[in-house]
Amino acid sequence: MDIDWDGITHVTKVDPAKPLPSDLGALEGTDLVLVGGSDDVTETNTLEAIAAIDDAVPSLPVFQEPYSSSHVSKSTIEAADYLSVPAVYNGDREHFVGKHVDLFTEVGRKPEAVLGASLPVVGDLISSKGADAVADLATNVIGEGYVIQHLESTAAATSGVEATYSPEQVAGAALATETFYGFPIFYIEYSGTYGGPADVEAAARYLEETALFYGGGIDSREKATEILEAGADAIVVGDCFHDDPETFLETIPE
Repeated sequence: MDIDWDGITHVTKVDPAKPLPSDLGALEGTDLVLVGGSDDVTETNTLEAIAAIDDAVPSLPVFQEPYSSSHVSKSTIEAADYLSVPAVYNGDREHFVGKHVDLFTEVGRKPEAVLGASLPVVGDLISSKGADAVADLATNVIGEGYVIQHLESTAAATSGVEATYSPEQVAGAALATETFYGFPIFYIEYSGTYGGPADVEAAARYLEETALFYGGGIDSREKATEILEAGADAIVVGDCFHDDPETFLETIPE
């Protein structure tokens, strides 16, 4: 699936470890769903969430945002449109490059489980003849430049974030995301609290090709509008989707 990033202004973050609302029809107003979370996420509940979303709104793009390589399998690759893997700039090494190395190490060790192909291996690792299959997987992997700005959040604790970034550092991370790493997404995550427009304004001026996502504390049309007007390409709404579907609907731009 080719993604029209210009058409994405509202993203829903679905935690597969949490109960889904009984009526998923509200997702018809969103543009993209990210399925992932930090606690109690498994391959099984990830697949269940993706299947439920696909049944409710078949045309809606769904990305898997895996926290661990153990969440990724042939089944999840086939079920989701893309794997969207965060690189947390202000986290520890494990959550910047470590997760990416883990994913492709898992591909090398268990190619049939992850790729669903009978690939030649040498010792524990895939042979060079399997490189084309691994390259095919890579085309379905999207990198996210990621900055976590709420130190008291589970996301910060899990990712080893010990300090937030200043707006100037956020701008630098945005610039690196587009010009050096070439990731299609730069994500500012306030994880349950509202951070306001300052970081968005700082990052937006440096992004032309990369989509700027903001997540955290969006629970009203006013906040959604403020963040979008500050320069975000899309807002990411998660908590109120699970906890208060009526409020969730208020966050969808008209």
